[in-house]
Formats: sequence, C-alpha cells, structure tokens
Amino acid sequence: MAATTAIERDLELADGRTVRFWDTGVQGRGGAGLTLIWHHGTPQTGRLIPPVVEPALARGIRVVSCTRAGYVGTSTLEGRTVKDAAADVVAVASELGLERYATAGASGGGPHALACAALDPERVVGVVTLAGIAPFMDAGDWFAGMASPDALQAALRGGRDERRRHGETAEFDLESFVDTDWAVLEEEWAPLGADANRASVEATAGAEPPWGEIDDDVAFTTPWGFDLSAIGCPTLVVQGGRDRVVPRAHGQWQAEHLPRGQFWLRPNDGHVSVLRALPVALDWLRDLAPH
Repeated sequence: MAATTAIERDLELADGRTVRFWDTGVQGRGGAGLTLIWHHGTPQTGRLIPPVVEPALARGIRVVSCTRAGYVGTSTLEGRTVKDAAADVVAVASELGLERYATAGASGGGPHALACAALDPERVVGVVTLAGIAPFMDAGDWFAGMASPDALQAALRGGRDERRRHGETAEFDLESFVDTDWAVLEEEWAPLGADANRASVEATAGAEPPWGEIDDDVAFTTPWGFDLSAIGCPTLVVQGGRDRVVPRAHGQWQAEHLPRGQFWLRPNDGHVSVLRALPVALDWLRDLAPH
C-alpha cells in the first residue's frame, strides 16, 4: 500500500493552531480494530511512508501520523515540550473518535509516542519506541556514544536561538550512520531518507527558520512534561547496539524506568537499520489489542 493512499487532513485546535495529519482509514479483522499513531523522526514531514504503512495494513492495523508543531503544515508552538506536541496528537485521536490506539515512534518520535501514553492512559493500549532518545539527565554523560551531538548541545546551552544559529552552518555527519544504516536507506527504508530530504527542503523554502527540527531538539534537552513512571501500558523499547545517533544506553535507561517496559536489543543494528524490527513490533502491538 503506497503512502499516497493516506488521506491528508488539517485539524484546527482549540487554541487556534492547526495540526496536519494523515490517515489510511483502513482497518482489517486481523488487527482487531487497532489503530496505530506513528510519530515521525527528526526531521521528517509527518507523511506516511510505505515501510510503515505496508506492514501495518498487512496486519489489519489502521495508521495515522501527525506532523509536529513547526514542521510544514502544523502551526509553530514556541517553547513546546514533548508533552505539548503529544497533546496535538491526542486531539487528533479524539477528532477521529478513536476508542483505543497504540503509539509508535522512531528516533525523535519515540519520546512523543511515550508522551501520548502518559497523556491518554485510558485509550493507549501499548507503545513501541525504536531508537528513541531518553529524557535529558545532568547525571552521567547523556551525550556519550553520539557521533555528532553538536545540535543537541547547542539546544541545551542556548535554547531556541543558539540551536537556530547552529543549524545555519551545520552539515550532516556521515559518521552518524553505520554500514547497515546506509544499506537499508538504499533498500526498503529509502522512503525515509527521501522524506527527511523533503522535510529539509520544505523547511528552508520559506522565510522562517526550520522551527520543527529546532524545537524538537530544544524539547529533548529540557523537561518533557511527564515522567516515564506515569506510563502504565506495556512498552517495547527497541534499540540498535551500534546506534551512533541515539546510543544503546538511552534505550536501556528507558526500559528500566518504564513500569511495564521491555527492552529488545538488536546488537548489529544502527540508528536506521533497527527499523527493520517494525513488522515484529507491530505483531507485538496487535497482540495487546482486546479481541
């Protein structure tokens, strides 16, 4: 199923802002009526891409994805926390009349998937994070193992303004990805790379700075607005052992601090190749859905 089959919609929120989202609008018997809300990485456009949609629909799971504040299509929200961004998603779930749903997110989407479960405990049946970053901690070296932590360090030092200035001259560090990452980006996860490029092009096409990416990094390095202990549903933390963007310790820490957390280490995967685990993770979510 191609990503273009998803319906694009805009929802006006109570505060007057607009959030853009995509919805496959398809559910099958095999998914027990389950809907998955997918949280995109940093930077992405929020559009649904085939390697996310196809394994979900094959399991009878409907897929919804929301564009975070500041990315093209969704109103900017200066000073937003991880919790604030997730609140937009919960509003979309209510607009769609979802009685229950699961959340999943990759990389920068991981914290927001967790936040939905904290904000909406009555409806979220389970969470999956893949290579998701952990809450910032002064104790220990949160940056240890990151090949290129400069953007996050800029956000931590000077907030939005310094992170914006950093982005004006920064270039992607090719050493952030390992060989398995580059391999999957040439194959089944090529649409992810294309979408990241599209997000960058869209962000630089206008007069405004790329606030979506900037505000993501600021939100990751400031209090998220909730504690992991507030998440009562089952949570699967999937982590690549060779990840040089979000190191292994981030996944381990989250799994240890989630009340019902499970840790799945894939030793040979990096930051992108760990996404090959998504189909099995979807099986795990489908088994959580009430029948």
